[in-house]
Amino acid sequence: MKILMVLTSHDKLGDSGHKTGFWAEEFAAPYYAFKDAGAEVAVATPMGGQPPIDPNSEQADAQTTATVRLFEDRDALDQLATSLKLTEVNPDDFDAVFYPGGHGPLWDLVNDELSLQLIEKFWRQGKPVSAVCHAPAVLVNAKDQQGETLVKGRKVSGFTNSEEAGVGLTEVVPFLLEDRLIELGADYQKGDDWQSFVVVDGQLITGQNPASSEAVARELLKKLAG
Repeated sequence: MKILMVLTSHDKLGDSGHKTGFWAEEFAAPYYAFKDAGAEVAVATPMGGQPPIDPNSEQADAQTTATVRLFEDRDALDQLATSLKLTEVNPDDFDAVFYPGGHGPLWDLVNDELSLQLIEKFWRQGKPVSAVCHAPAVLVNAKDQQGETLVKGRKVSGFTNSEEAGVGLTEVVPFLLEDRLIELGADYQKGDDWQSFVVVDGQLITGQNPASSEAVARELLKKLAG
């Protein structure tokens, strides 16, 4: 069982002057769910090397059991620091793909041609495609076999407008993910803010927020086991 995790390489939070990147919990919890289930995990980014970690996800109040484990795990940190470039990744080598969130993907992965080709190839091959929090943004420009927007008519979740307002970034992000998914014809679904909420629609698995990251990973493992 081989799972590809794709992270952002983008570290600027729009014009705010603040840094962003991937959210530590959204990588750590799925990474260990996969590893503890015996999966082989590869990590890739558009630029390769060390992906930026959102500094807010390194703060004490954002720590979870998984992030504590990550920040003490030299092997995992080395794997992050030496992430593959997307140009080096062959989808045929993997059974599934998982995109952790953080705000970074709204700027780079949303339009990254290699990432889109990757998603579309996994999709054509009937392999699970999964994303959590802001990472369902990576799907908005992806197409299915018929050339339709991949999320159109499909159940999907992602960071809500009210959660974006809650972190004070409504005017900073390039688009609101909830609005964009609805505009594209997705059957957008959400639970309460900041509570775990996961939607499975065939091979598409999406989660609403950081609290959903491990649950998305569990659904992905279930799909692979089935």
